[in-house]
Amino acid sequence: MLADQRPSAEGGDEGGDEARRSASALGIPVAPAALAASLVVAVPGTSGDWLVSPDGRNLEHMTTTLITGANKGLGFETARQLSAAGHTVYVGSRDAERGRRAAERLGVRWVPLDITDDASVEAAAKTIEADGGLDILVNNAGVEERTPDMSVLGPSEITVDIMRKTFETNVFGLVRVTNAFLPLLGRSAAPVVVNVSSGLGSLTQTAAYPYPGVAYPASKAAVNMITVQYAKAFPNMRINAVDPGFTATDLNGRAGTQTVEEGAEIIVRMAQVGADGPTGGYFAASGPVAW
Repeated sequence: MLADQRPSAEGGDEGGDEARRSASALGIPVAPAALAASLVVAVPGTSGDWLVSPDGRNLEHMTTTLITGANKGLGFETARQLSAAGHTVYVGSRDAERGRRAAERLGVRWVPLDITDDASVEAAAKTIEADGGLDILVNNAGVEERTPDMSVLGPSEITVDIMRKTFETNVFGLVRVTNAFLPLLGRSAAPVVVNVSSGLGSLTQTAAYPYPGVAYPASKAAVNMITVQYAKAFPNMRINAVDPGFTATDLNGRAGTQTVEEGAEIIVRMAQVGADGPTGGYFAASGPVAW
């Protein structure tokens, strides 16, 4: 099942060396090249051990979590469920009024956060650092350009400007936020990053599904690759991509076939993995998703 539009989102390892040098500069422990190259990705099971950190903490009750784009939809529901599980939750929202209202409704914290703006992201990182740090980052914010009647833009309608706008949020914004919070995550005993992707980011599935869009699935495929590469570079963190399924949200004109409660389930589950949980993976509620 595809997300969002299916019946539903080396000897010359120069890139890896650069990532490790960057991580070292940030003071984040990294694995040597040989270990990163041989990283084995675990497959999620049902073990409750996922929810316990190496020092015995129950992660459900002692974590600080930031969720981007959390003033509505999947982000809002993820914030609700993680707050109910005992997390200290920050709702990240570029719209101040909506962000404050969402935080008040949920009884959580709000931080101004426009993931397309360097200054906004840096300010959010400083705010959360001053409050004590961060354990979990959920990169949820995303956009999809459609026509006024919610038709998907195919190859004959897509423009470079639309591609750029989509990638600015879905890809560049995700990298901007992740990089800004890496130092804080590096200080956590059990850091986790969840990148909200889509089944449409799967080349395997989208090739067989009659969805015509270009910008959105391309951006989510990029998110999947970013997830894999960051997981290799930062093996002490649990970094995974998730497909929430075809969920009824504003993104698709509320045409989705499942509720936000159902869509948020895999996000919440992967946000709570422990230090022995999977990393570098791509998961839906039903299990691993084919790349």
